[in-house]
Amino acid sequence: MNNEANATPAPRRIGILAAMPEELQTFLDEMPDEHQVELAGRTFWVGHWHGHVVIAVLSGIGKVAAAVTTSLLINRFHAAEIWFTGVAGGLGSEVRVGDVVVADELVQHDMDARPLFPRYELPGKGVSILRAHSELSDLAVETTQAVLSTVSRHGQAEAGALSRKDLDDLGIGLPSVHRGLVASGDQFIGSVRASQAIRDAIPATLAVEMEGAAVAQVCHDFGVPFTIIRSISDRADDAAHVDFQRFIRAVASPVSHAVVDAMLRRR
Repeated sequence: MNNEANATPAPRRIGILAAMPEELQTFLDEMPDEHQVELAGRTFWVGHWHGHVVIAVLSGIGKVAAAVTTSLLINRFHAAEIWFTGVAGGLGSEVRVGDVVVADELVQHDMDARPLFPRYELPGKGVSILRAHSELSDLAVETTQAVLSTVSRHGQAEAGALSRKDLDDLGIGLPSVHRGLVASGDQFIGSVRASQAIRDAIPATLAVEMEGAAVAQVCHDFGVPFTIIRSISDRADDAAHVDFQRFIRAVASPVSHAVVDAMLRRR
């Protein structure tokens, strides 16, 4: 008998980056066997979720922090895929607070090595835009649509935590899913002037945040598939659209949990 042919496949190892502690906690609640590993000032939680080995960790704020965390997930924990959830500011004209943007492409809006290289081009790589893994992006979009359609039909999401009442109380309509370009930079974009500058320079941008393109660059260099999933918490301008902490608790974290849970079931 060929024991190798009949061996049980090794569980898929998935690194999950959470932008917010509230998101991370909802992931840890699904991993009763998790243990923690302290490394480089970060706490990595290793456990199982729907048969996969999951390594969950806070990304850290900014491109360097997220790049270091991603590198450790790949090199020290041998993650075969990287999933990143969090919040972002909406830039696209159709992108509203409460919507979800799945990144097809990512760019560093503050990368500027002119005159040595064209603006936005990653020095030594010959590209300015990095593409996410198409299969993972497809899965993320389909799963997010399914999760959000449950709110529309039944008043609460698959995980049982995102309710229509919370959306109504926050003044948020039924969320939609968008797919396209996400811009990252080491700046918090919170003014009309700053957000309009990015729109003018990179018109296709749907959302802006501080880590995704760095995660994409590390994954690109190591040949590791990745997906970036962002809930829109604001319009990256001067207005405070919603109570941010309540948005994280009542909208962003439940959506992240429900989407990741459903993706792991299907992966």
